[in-house]
Amino acid sequence: MSVKPKTLRIGIVNDLALACEALRRVICSDPMLEPAWIARDGEEAVALCAKDRPDAILMDLIMPVLDGVEATRRIMKASPVPILVVTATVSGNAALVYDALGAGARDAVNTPTLARDGVVGGGAELIRRLKRIVRVADLTPVISLVPRAPKAQAAHIATPTILLGASTGGPRALGEILAALPKPVPAAIVIVQHVSRDFTEGLTRWLSSKSGVQVRLARAGERLRMGDVVVAGDDRHLTLQPSGELGQTDGSEDSLHKPSVDALFNSYALHGTAGVAVLLTGMGKDGASGLLALKQAGWRTIAQDQATSVVWGMPGAAVALGAAHEVLPLGSIAAACGAALRVDSAQRKPHA
Repeated sequence: MSVKPKTLRIGIVNDLALACEALRRVICSDPMLEPAWIARDGEEAVALCAKDRPDAILMDLIMPVLDGVEATRRIMKASPVPILVVTATVSGNAALVYDALGAGARDAVNTPTLARDGVVGGGAELIRRLKRIVRVADLTPVISLVPRAPKAQAAHIATPTILLGASTGGPRALGEILAALPKPVPAAIVIVQHVSRDFTEGLTRWLSSKSGVQVRLARAGERLRMGDVVVAGDDRHLTLQPSGELGQTDGSEDSLHKPSVDALFNSYALHGTAGVAVLLTGMGKDGASGLLALKQAGWRTIAQDQATSVVWGMPGAAVALGAAHEVLPLGSIAAACGAALRVDSAQRKPHA
């Protein structure tokens, strides 16, 4: 006997009646979705979520009383739930979109349009993104021990490396770490942030403006140098190749995350010279097993602590695996990275 899939209850947050009706119609058009409630401003959304937590929320950005960024921040602190930003123009409200992603939203999409004849446009893309963020929102991941893999021959990479993996709430955490690192940055930095490919290039600009560090998209075939700060920017996994160059792979079709933190971490465990790896705030468990592989390969590994994480899914999973040498608050991570790099550099110097 087959089990009927669970119907997802969706909260709608928007101060415009026409937008609320368009969103309600989109939700009702899919048999696996149903409206949970409608809030007309961010403050009402925070209160409703505390009383009746839905499976996901469609969050507007610009509203009276309390805007979508602050509402997202408060909901993710008190009643964590996957949040999809729905705004009239994602590109036009780019700064607010990245602020919302930093506060804990998972993705963003343009508000569907409702024509005079009742036809709704843009609903299919909203549903696709909505179901995806719910699918990856595993707040209580099942932890399994990862066996020690045989160590492949490492590429000869002289450049110190920091690996950063993040998801829900990651943009803000990444910005704080990059801003706190010494300038010029004493390493090559590779970042995987779970975000739709539509936003990766904008994310590099946002991180650059927040941190004062030049951040750009990673390029397949490049060999990183000291001071390079790159972000995985395609719907493919970013990996280190045996040659020491960056590469991209498709991975399996059912991968929850493309790019994946685990894919990056595991490739550096196999082919990279030991450095520092950090797993930051995020839903699910991506990066936990990869962090363990790096620890076993001689890397210094750090997990963000629960108190400063928007969601302690990914770093919490790593801690449960014993993958982290240190569990640190966000404000201490940059200093710990710098200290680990200085120790590693001193250990590599030839003795007189």
